[in-house]
Amino acid sequence: MPKMKTKASAKKRFVITGSGKIKRKHAYKSHILTKKSKKRKRNLRYFTTVNKADLKNVKLLLAMK
Repeated sequence: MPKMKTKASAKKRFVITGSGKIKRKHAYKSHILTKKSKKRKRNLRYFTTVNKADLKNVKLLLAMK
């Protein structure tokens, strides 16, 4: 059986930490920023971890099983 390929789109969007968690960037930070408050934009800068409910699907995309 051949190896599973990693989805290129997922490879660009997620980072695996040393402890095995998966990091992602926040959404809603790319355009229409004038109506968003400074505080909201500042909080969207940072990475966060992938939710437990989405973890299985993200791992499949990254071919982690």
